Amino acid sequence: MRFDRPVLLALFAAFGTASIGIVLLFLLTGLQPSTADWSVFLPLLLAMAAGAFFASWYAADRFVYEKIKLIYKNIHELRSGNPKDEDDLAKSSDLDMVQREVQEWSEEREREILDLRERETYRREFLGNIAHELKTPIFSIQGYLLTLLDGAMDDPDYNTRYLKRASKSVDRLIDLVNDLDYINRLEAGALDLKWADFDLYELVKDVFDQLEDKADKRSVKLKISKESLPSVWVHADRAKVEQVLFNLLINAIKYSKKEGGTVEVRFFDMHQNVLVEVNDSGLGIPEKDIPRVFERFYRVDKSRTRDAGGTGLGLAIVKHIVEAHRQSINVRSAEGVGSSFSFTLKRAK
Repeated sequence: MRFDRPVLLALFAAFGTASIGIVLLFLLTGLQPSTADWSVFLPLLLAMAAGAFFASWYAADRFVYEKIKLIYKNIHELRSGNPKDEDDLAKSSDLDMVQREVQEWSEEREREILDLRERETYRREFLGNIAHELKTPIFSIQGYLLTLLDGAMDDPDYNTRYLKRASKSVDRLIDLVNDLDYINRLEAGALDLKWADFDLYELVKDVFDQLEDKADKRSVKLKISKESLPSVWVHADRAKVEQVLFNLLINAIKYSKKEGGTVEVRFFDMHQNVLVEVNDSGLGIPEKDIPRVFERFYRVDKSRTRDAGGTGLGLAIVKHIVEAHRQSINVRSAEGVGSSFSFTLKRAK
């Protein structure tokens, strides 16, 4: 014969009750049980203790089970949108708690699903972009080499020209790999900043000197605003800030008007910080693209920006360097008017 747990627990409880009755009988009547009697009563006392323990366990177990069952029932009926008995649900003391928990659970799952979808979209775009960026120089190199192998190697008018073009594609491929490695180290926090005090005004003039030839080829004028201070001392990593300025200024030159364009740098006192602005009179950025300009490989106009060169990682590197200094960078732009990139640096004490 098979007994389930409730029956066994009931039997233990019965033995326990009987034992209690026997002990009370002896105590009240003053009878003194013999040793033989205790050999009988001791198992009964143990049964009483076991029965009390299991009875308590069973009662607690049933209580928790019923509460969980009620919660699941309410959740099911709330999700179905058609409760069987709305009055019973209204009387349940757990209804408000269940509603809140269900709502919080639902909102949390929705946020997780949205985040996963965004990450999946970003992953697909990133893989597509990096494949395209790698494919362009590789196919160029392949085309030049095949042409040389097909006979152009023996033609002095073509062999040197094609080898130089293949070399430029190799350089572009190297730049892309280096930028990817650099930005990955930035994101991983593997690059240590070398903090120092330096004159930002002098640093901007140094970068102007490096880019003077590129600006002249596009008839773009580089200048520092007259309203800016003659010297601006900041506390930062000079080499990293130089790269930020270089990337922002070379972008401004590329996308400025070919004739009569202007790239201007301004400094503003922000008490403990210094605000640096790089303004251009270029083509501008469409409003829908502004939130994404700092993403890796994101290009506003893919055909135009690839013709201008670059790896598509310059602004992403700028953002990571600025944030590594625990500062922020922003962009304002209007199509046909120009763009303004601004970032902050800590002022030197």
